Amino acid sequence: MTASETAARALAQWAHDHRADPDDLALAGRALADTVAVALAARAHPLQPIAAPLPDAARWAAMAHVLDFDDLHIESTTHISVVTVPAVLAAGGDARAYLAGAGVMARLGAMLGWGHYASGWHATCTAGAPAAAVAAGVALGLGPERLATAMALAVPAAGGVQEAFGTHSKSLQVGFAADAGVRAARLAQAGATADPRALDAWLERVGGTPATEFPAAPAVPGGLAIKMYPCCYAMQRPIAALREIREIRELHDKAVGELTGVTVTTPAGTVHPLLHDRPATGLEGKFSMPYAVATALLDAYPGFDSFTDDAVNRPEAQQLLRRVTVDRRPGETTTLLDGEVALRLDFADGTALHSALALPPGSPQRPPTDDELRAKFAACGPDVPELLAGITWEGAAELMRTAFPAANGRTGKEY
Repeated sequence: MTASETAARALAQWAHDHRADPDDLALAGRALADTVAVALAARAHPLQPIAAPLPDAARWAAMAHVLDFDDLHIESTTHISVVTVPAVLAAGGDARAYLAGAGVMARLGAMLGWGHYASGWHATCTAGAPAAAVAAGVALGLGPERLATAMALAVPAAGGVQEAFGTHSKSLQVGFAADAGVRAARLAQAGATADPRALDAWLERVGGTPATEFPAAPAVPGGLAIKMYPCCYAMQRPIAALREIREIRELHDKAVGELTGVTVTTPAGTVHPLLHDRPATGLEGKFSMPYAVATALLDAYPGFDSFTDDAVNRPEAQQLLRRVTVDRRPGETTTLLDGEVALRLDFADGTALHSALALPPGSPQRPPTDDELRAKFAACGPDVPELLAGITWEGAAELMRTAFPAANGRTGKEY
């Protein structure tokens, strides 16, 4: 591969040349509103004072991710918007900058592939740092060569591991990726040099396959999944399937207390991120298949109140999650939505209820309705729908600065 054939240069050229169509712009607007909404929902979260000293992009990304309610790109297993939206806002950009960064992140994620995620990398961070560099770089007006340099400068920060799941570290490392991208773009703007081949070398070392040809459109191939429940995406499908069973159970006048066991059958790879079979904290509960069963059956709606320490440690929840068996079926996995999830609820009287689901609400093939989006935003805070009405990228940046003020006046513009 010659210096002119690098993935970094090809991605930079794509980002520089891309022109948004109406579908791209609609996706960007929804991503902006969704990311800001879930950040505002975390205004009182204990992480807020901890993250306050961080620069803008890092602080905003961490707070937008801590509730695990932000969107996901299924094909790359990355939370695209939680990295690229804060990077764009911190750099003063707009929808074009977002779509450039989001498109690069989707394409980088495709190069990394499922094997990268399955080996334990947090792909939101690994693909996110170079993508944030593009998002911020386009916002700053960089040309293709400077964008390629910015991606190479972001390579040292392209890390993050799944052992962070269930702790503050997960959202913080997402913040670090967003901040690294802004920093790299500002350094490239200032004239810092780097070899674009660094991105290709890094891709190969972390199990990816560099490429130099990409689909021109849409900006984000496959679209984005919008979460309906504030927890890991691997729990969205089983929760939705269980809620259908819950409705059936009520029709049959079955009580949760009569359950003798719950069996969840699913392709093994689709529950790869669910690390906590016996969760003891709200954050661990967001990455637990047994707790997905418990909250879906016990709670009218598995919302923010379902993922607190107290909720996870409810005696009835702890008793119920110990009755859950997860049957992980072997086979090749490419995304978190491969195959389907099937559930069987067995009761003391010998009867059983069944449910199966392939596509949860909010998935790209089953997008949220306007009513579902409004309900999600309202759940993020009674003032959130009004704050989001007619929101612009410039207005979103001011809203985030107000909601999450920097400690000691630090803004990240010092780079």
